Amino acid sequence: MTNNAKPFLKWAGGKKQLLEELDKRFPAELESGEITRYIEPFVGGGAVFFHVMNKFDFEDSHICDVNEELIVAYSVVKNDVEKLIEMLDSLQSLYYDTPDQEKEIFYYEIRDELNKGRNSFNYKKYNQKWIKRAAQLVFLNRTCYNGLFRVNSKGFFNVPFGRYKNPRILDAKNLRNVSDVLQNTQIHLGDFTICESLADENSFVYLDPPYRPLSRTSSFTSYSKDSFDDGEQFRLADFYRKIDAKGARLMLSNSDPKYENPEDDFFDEMYSRFNIDRVLARRNINSKGHKRGPVREIIVTNYQSVPKNPE
Repeated sequence: MTNNAKPFLKWAGGKKQLLEELDKRFPAELESGEITRYIEPFVGGGAVFFHVMNKFDFEDSHICDVNEELIVAYSVVKNDVEKLIEMLDSLQSLYYDTPDQEKEIFYYEIRDELNKGRNSFNYKKYNQKWIKRAAQLVFLNRTCYNGLFRVNSKGFFNVPFGRYKNPRILDAKNLRNVSDVLQNTQIHLGDFTICESLADENSFVYLDPPYRPLSRTSSFTSYSKDSFDDGEQFRLADFYRKIDAKGARLMLSNSDPKYENPEDDFFDEMYSRFNIDRVLARRNINSKGHKRGPVREIIVTNYQSVPKNPE
């Protein structure tokens, strides 16, 4: 275990607000040490990953995501954290020294450089160019509007400037803590199905896919250039059943369609063989502050999940 590593990127849909409910439902085998491998096929900002790593010991862990930029960032923090810190320190100093009226120009110059480099960038073979790209991503994430990561259909980062007063771009202590955690973690770029071969009866798999939109206007699935529609949700449910058959302990979170429409049994039918709990979680992705508040979500487990009450 490490000393309080936490997400180093802001991430829309992050699970910080849901951790207490997830905690109550973690399998007992985590506490007993019977589970020796942790797998997270949609790591995103890693709120659950770091929370679990800080609480439990594993022989090894695996994180995966289809978002190439995200995998670049995790890989650099794992392999070259000191060089990343050095670059971020330089970017932070330059940004702070830039007159307020020119900070927006500075932001868009970094964003344009990141996007222009995308088509020629090698996302499959780690090299020193990854460090600069990771630094640019962290910088943009800390200075963009609402801390979003959003890309268009071509994969170009398109979030506007955030207008924060002296945002904290570099948190060297946390980056080192994250790097420590990642030393025993395998990082995979790709679709969630590549994790199928990793799971066995000694594994705990947490699945946090892009949530199914509760309404036509609430959709936010642009974490990658590929959308995650109902067809993908069905494909994920098939994956869930395959991993269940291998004996792994499984936990999945998603939106609750019944929150908007009591007649919508989309997930109830899809996961009818498994345990479905409904919980409240605060969501902060809406740009309108008055619409940020508790919404109902589902937690699906393939083991008997009796919520543990806080002592």
